[in-house]
Amino acid sequence: MDQAVAQDTRPPVTVPRRRLVLAAALIAIFMPAVEASIVATALPTIIGELGGFHLFSWVFAVPLLTMAVTIPVYGRLADLYGRKRIFFIGTAIFLTGTTLCGFARSMEVLVLFRALQGIGAGAIQPIAQTIIGDIYAPTERARIQGASSAVWGFAAIVGPALSAFLVEHVHWSVVFWVNLPIGAISIAMFALFLDERVERREHQIDYLGGVLLIIGIGALMLALVQAVSLAGGEIAALVAVGVVALTWLFVHERRAAEPMLPLTLWRQRVLALGNLGGFGAAATYMAVSALLPTYVQGAMGRSPGVAGLVVGAASVSWMFASVAAGQVMISTSYRLSAAIGGACLIAGAVVLVLLDPAGGAMWPVAGSLLIGIGMGFCNTTFLVSIQGTVAWNERGVATGSQMFMRMMGSAVGAALFGAILNFGVHDRLPGSSDAVNQLLQSTTRQNLGATEIARLAEAVAFSAHEAFIVAAVIGAVTMLLTLGFPRGLNPTRSPV
Repeated sequence: MDQAVAQDTRPPVTVPRRRLVLAAALIAIFMPAVEASIVATALPTIIGELGGFHLFSWVFAVPLLTMAVTIPVYGRLADLYGRKRIFFIGTAIFLTGTTLCGFARSMEVLVLFRALQGIGAGAIQPIAQTIIGDIYAPTERARIQGASSAVWGFAAIVGPALSAFLVEHVHWSVVFWVNLPIGAISIAMFALFLDERVERREHQIDYLGGVLLIIGIGALMLALVQAVSLAGGEIAALVAVGVVALTWLFVHERRAAEPMLPLTLWRQRVLALGNLGGFGAAATYMAVSALLPTYVQGAMGRSPGVAGLVVGAASVSWMFASVAAGQVMISTSYRLSAAIGGACLIAGAVVLVLLDPAGGAMWPVAGSLLIGIGMGFCNTTFLVSIQGTVAWNERGVATGSQMFMRMMGSAVGAALFGAILNFGVHDRLPGSSDAVNQLLQSTTRQNLGATEIARLAEAVAFSAHEAFIVAAVIGAVTMLLTLGFPRGLNPTRSPV
């Protein structure tokens, strides 16, 4: 199946409503897009007020982790019970978590509510992308991804600017509530315009698979993020639990009647390469989303507005690159389109490695732009190629597998880079977490002496530099994976 374009045998949405359904899907995609950009911009200010610098990577990693482990669950449920019903449930959970995040008054509570956010967000983007895959043919999907990426680009422009304004003139808590009316509109439009034909039959939900997935990934992530503060025995125990749970999951999924993670899909070359490549690209991108704002504000001493500009640059270039990728993959191949993205990931990461705290803001912007181009080419190509090689009854779980690997890549990237940063700062300046909290907050930074600021900024810069080197290595591995795609395969033809 992975060597040819799959035939769409069961379009569930009537054609006259395609544009309205597409609009609802794009509005849904906007929610996690704008949430990512506004939180990334506001995070240094949040840390400065709530404290807990040692937990900063958890603000990113926890929702990404809970999102990742629920994506396959939602994908399978959407194939079994229909896209619309599962989307409503997930979005309701996401909006509940979003509301509660604004009321958090400690980093620990914020991380808890962010976890709830992630549990709901696991349904939003994957199901919206699955619906787009249902109502458009493979050649149309390649082009329509430009519209999907335009949503991310718009969110990248609006999100950081809005976040900076709300942080400076209102309060950081309000940034979490932006999505409440957006979510309500998306739910209403799907309720009115999405007509599904779902076959009613008995199903065997793979509850054990979902539990094992959560335990296995959660234990390994906890060991990675908290490596600095945990004892050696505790880390070993967490790793052992994670390995045992994932091994059990592998054995169980081979026997399950309706597995949560169908391992047979991974035998398809395009799906396996696309998922592994999506993991690597997403991990590389976290050097921009999770780490670069801290570098810009902590090491360079720039404002939240500049940090927002840096993060937004990647999303804008991502948007235009996605449009270009659709044209490239149709006229040439998935392989060439993905390889262009991989090369840009490497180039952008190298720019970040060469950053100098004394340099101008355009250097981190340049690195961000290049990585954004890489994400646009890679993610668009991976998603379109995967959706084009599976049938309708596997599209939800196949799309979910791609989103799962992206979220896992993002979670691992955020955790890994955060751990490197935390460990580096702790190693160079033990017991300096409170001082770093002040460094990242513009209103408290001025209370530190010039010598203290220089000392802290240097520790943040050197530690971030080490993380950027790791990002460059991950980008290089992603590039190698793109070269494994079959020659000549594109949305319209089999490989030559």
